[in-house]
This record gives sequence, structure tokens and C-alpha cells, in this order.
Amino acid sequence: MIRKYRVEIIFSTFPISTAILIGLVLHRLTGKPWVVDLRDSMTEQDYPHELRTRRVRRWIERQAMHYASRVIFTAASTREMYIHRYPQLLRENCLLIPNGYDENDFASLRWPEPRVAATDQPLRLLHTGLVYPEERDPLPFFRALARLKREGKISGKTLNIVFRASGADELFQKMINELNVADIVRLWPHIPYHQALQECVDADGLLIFQAANCDHQIPAKAYEYLRVRKPILAMTTHTGDTAALLNEAGGATIVKLAEEEDIYRNLPDFLSAVRAGTHLLPRLADVQKYTRRSQTRELAKCLTEVRKEMPTPAAEEAESHAR
Repeated sequence: MIRKYRVEIIFSTFPISTAILIGLVLHRLTGKPWVVDLRDSMTEQDYPHELRTRRVRRWIERQAMHYASRVIFTAASTREMYIHRYPQLLRENCLLIPNGYDENDFASLRWPEPRVAATDQPLRLLHTGLVYPEERDPLPFFRALARLKREGKISGKTLNIVFRASGADELFQKMINELNVADIVRLWPHIPYHQALQECVDADGLLIFQAANCDHQIPAKAYEYLRVRKPILAMTTHTGDTAALLNEAGGATIVKLAEEEDIYRNLPDFLSAVRAGTHLLPRLADVQKYTRRSQTRELAKCLTEVRKEMPTPAAEEAESHAR
């Protein structure tokens, strides 16, 4: 197919490791320049947890860093980690193209008028998408909710929290029941993507969970949350790329995911600000740089540069004769 369609550049995307391996083989067979869209890190010091898998991935990763014309990352700290890990990598060949959002997905949504939340209605906080039990452990959050409920600071009449399509409903429901917060926290099933976006628009606030072992990653939903421009409660570290993005765009209260006490102390103030309409919102000018059109423009620029670096047909023929 590469010969039939006169393919000029091979482009491989992680997180499927085999896709990178296939790109490597095709590059070595054809000599076509290879762009590796690594996105998140393929390996970390203790990831993947299974040693054999980590060794195989690290081998694939080394080959990619050696042979790729360009390597694309979605988070700044991931790029820095790889430049440090592989000193032969040229910084100018390691590109940062973050995830983003498609403006067309938001065009047909119903946008309510800004308002102060009614005092006789519960606030609704929403988390949409997977909640990995290790990388996004909600247990400290549930425990903080239980403490606040026991003290009479929140109840099912003042606060509703929805986890939409968490992917671990059975595990989380057990936690919720044991902590007696089932009147506050609800687990709802998967719905179509556009409906999920509308649900974000209709919520009073949005939740992000991201543990320290994912400091080199940013949840894709973060960009959609920013575009919705609702108050965000981000339970993550203050040092990771997720916090950096949210601090840049504004509109987020950041608390430590692993520390129940930090959540317990800060959640009431977040809820009060949301209800009063005084919580800051993401700045639209800072959000718009993450549109897919803007990100695709950067990718097109990358591919154009790689194409310009390709040898001319005459040079390829001369090299072939020399071989």
C-alpha cells in the first residue's frame, strides 16, 4: 500500500504499542520518514507494572526515539522526561501538540443564561467518563463527603454528585453505601457523547480526578470542561500538567486527590462560590487555543517540515545506485 499509494510519511499513534512497532518495521523496510505520535508516556519508572511488558515497551520506545523524524507529545512534562531519558533527541524534533476539543461538538448545545443557583435546589456536580480506581481513586473524596454530611454541612437536599459512566460502578457503589453518602453520590450509565456534553453544560460544576502517578498526563475531558466554562473542582496534584493547564486557563479550584483533609477543608468554599455565582470561570481566550483546528494546524506544520526534509527523487536514485 505504501508503494501503491506513494505514501510519503508514516504516522504512528500510541497508546497501542503494536502500532508503534508496525510503524518502525515499515519505516525500516521502506526508508520513509516516520512521525511518532507518542501522546502519553509509553513507559515510566514503574509503569507498566508488569516487568516483562515494561521491558518490551521500553525496547519499542528506544527504537522509536532513535528512528523517528519527529515525536509528538500531549503534555510538556512528558516531553521533558523523554528528552532527559534519551539525550540524543533534539528538542526541536520533540513537538508538543496537546489534546483539545472540536468546536463543532458544541455548536448545537443549549446554553443556559448565567444565573445564581437557587438556594432551594441542590447543586449538581458532574464527572463524566472513566474513573480508574488507581489513577483516579475517589475514596478520599467520598470520605470527605461523609465527614461533611455527618457535620450537617451537606446533604442530598443541598448537593447531588453524578458520576456518568465511571466504568467501576460496582466498586464505587460499595464505597458509597459503606460511607452512607448514597443520597448525595449517584452512578449513572453511559449516554451518547453529545448528550454527555449537554449534561456538562447543565451542571453547576465539573469534577476532575487525576492522581500523582499521572502527573505527566492531562485527561482529554479537561479541554471539554474548559470549553463548557463551568467551575471545575480538580482533585489532582499542584505540580502535574493537569494543574498547569487549569491554572493557565483559570476557573478551577485545585485540591489534592490523595488527601481527604484537603478536600474536606476546601469543598465547602467551592460549593459556596458556585452557589453564589462568584467562582471564576475558564477564560475563553485561553481556552480557544486548544481547538482541534488549532492543534491540527500544528500537526500540518510538522508534516510539511518533514516532507521538506525528504531527499529529492534524483537524490534517492543516486543513493540507490551507490548502494
